[in-house]
Amino acid sequence: MLRNTLKTLLSSFGPSGSEKNVANTIKTLLAGHVDSLRQDALGNIIVEKYGTDDDAKRIMISAHMDQIGYVVVAIEDEGYLRVQPVGGINLNMSHGRHVIFENSVDGVLYQQPVKEGKPTINDFFIDIGAENKEEAESMVQLGDMCVYVPDVFTIGKDKVCAPAMDNRSACALLVELLLTAEGQKNTIVGVFSTQEEVGLRGAKVAAYGIDPDIGLAIDVTGAGDTPEVKLPQLKLGAGPTNKIKDMSLISSALVREKIFEAAEAAQVVMQREVLPYGGTDAAVIQNTRSGVPTGVISIPCRYVHSPCETIDMRDMEGALKVLLEFVDLA
Repeated sequence: MLRNTLKTLLSSFGPSGSEKNVANTIKTLLAGHVDSLRQDALGNIIVEKYGTDDDAKRIMISAHMDQIGYVVVAIEDEGYLRVQPVGGINLNMSHGRHVIFENSVDGVLYQQPVKEGKPTINDFFIDIGAENKEEAESMVQLGDMCVYVPDVFTIGKDKVCAPAMDNRSACALLVELLLTAEGQKNTIVGVFSTQEEVGLRGAKVAAYGIDPDIGLAIDVTGAGDTPEVKLPQLKLGAGPTNKIKDMSLISSALVREKIFEAAEAAQVVMQREVLPYGGTDAAVIQNTRSGVPTGVISIPCRYVHSPCETIDMRDMEGALKVLLEFVDLA
């Protein structure tokens, strides 16, 4: 079930600010399985599953829906598109890529010859097969966004690859948590957030409105298990991670310990994550209002922000078990 949910979410188009297709998929998956569901001004999907305790805590669990992409900023006379990044684009992974727009127009992202220095995003263009500007404008408009084509495939027995694994893997976990949790002590406030890749924007306003007792972000994290890559010291298939620190957050000790307790109860081995870069929704949840004890459960991922982001389903399955225990222990 978890693998099927993941594949369904990976196929949805959803760059930052254009998450409505992902949101609609999530609404369909959760219909009839939660106690409330609403969408706020920034497009966050906010759902609740009530706890059984009279003094139930409200646990905000956030997973962002958006993925990185490109936005059209100019259309040239010859019909080629000039673009700028939406989120953290790695130019080394952008050359010769198959991209797609929301209206199903396909394109090839390519780099023009560079005479001096290193290429920048200004040296890239998208070929949509148009003969001229007029034809291109009949297919794509300024401000339209594209993403890497959602090619989902498996390598080995347990590893799944796709361009939107960051962060549809976490969305799949949160969906499955909300579908599976029954009679839990605390109230789960699930937030499928928007615009994380461009500044944690959706989670910031959601946290302010929810005012949770405890915060938790679910996201991917880097893996240091490929040739010549040693940091972070995390490995695919060795378990989900309990984040200690990244560049935006030092996780609250209370939540870190509760995650470890939940992992012990679930008999899941968790890796300790110290990430020397990056950030998640947890940073803005922790700093909302007068402060919220907040932590992060991460899924190790190879090749983050590439067309082939790779996770291990064993880590996903372990994370779901931990989450089910956490909403009772927190």
